[in-house]
Amino acid sequence: MTAPLSPEDAPPTGTAWTWDQPRFAKPDTTRIFVVANQKGGVGKTTTTVNVAAAMALRGLRVLVVDLDPQGNASTALNVPHQEGSPGVYEAIVEGTDIDELVSPCPDIPNITVLPASIDLAGAEIELVSLVARESRLDKALQAYLQDSIEAGDRIDYVFIDCPPSLGLLTVNALVAGREVLIPIQCEYYALEGLGQLIRNIDLVKAHLNPSLEVSTILLTMYDARTRLASGVVEEVRSHFGETVLRTTIPRAVRISEAPSYQQTVLTYDPLSSGALSYLEAAREITTARGGAR
Repeated sequence: MTAPLSPEDAPPTGTAWTWDQPRFAKPDTTRIFVVANQKGGVGKTTTTVNVAAAMALRGLRVLVVDLDPQGNASTALNVPHQEGSPGVYEAIVEGTDIDELVSPCPDIPNITVLPASIDLAGAEIELVSLVARESRLDKALQAYLQDSIEAGDRIDYVFIDCPPSLGLLTVNALVAGREVLIPIQCEYYALEGLGQLIRNIDLVKAHLNPSLEVSTILLTMYDARTRLASGVVEEVRSHFGETVLRTTIPRAVRISEAPSYQQTVLTYDPLSSGALSYLEAAREITTARGGAR
């Protein structure tokens, strides 16, 4: 069990992250996470960008795939994604190579982003008539990862930020992924709809992607002052056991503010409780070998 992070793990007040802080260990092979929960407002995008940022700031090479037409992950990572901007739509619908579509995150050197624009909103309909419609992202992603290895720039982690639905975009993510990370908010309706998500994951595993597993559950929006939050944490842990990270993400103003400045909380306020919590969650994920906890 790793020691919890403290403010000493963050840079001094008013300074940026530096590269002399302890680095996370690289995985043996690229780990591909699907961040999914069809319930909206649970922290999928927030979790995607902040876990990715924490890993990148600790020396890992990360690709973020924004599969939500709203493009919020692209916004938080300060990557252009206005209508007409090339991105994940061109990769999965038109078959464009991902290396022609990715953009670097200007604030965090180790992150590359495959952005989403509003053009992606029509992809669900367009995919219906395409050949191998469920595996188009997987094909494009695997080709890109192989090219990265051959170029000597292997990606350590991939995070696919899903839309709040269980349509063809999410199915594409589940076929492309190897592990599922489910954020669950510490509120009354936390487990509502989760059974359907798990059933869909099981269907994809049975018919399209036998390598897929739910490896990680992260509790978000935790308010230690309420009995309800503690009850939700206890219930989720009793259902999912060791799959649930020990770290919980607090309900914090800084986490909510960061995207409006096109930043993650790690770069917006690295000493905040939210930044330190996401850093610790990322460390837990990197110390799990191949998703086994």
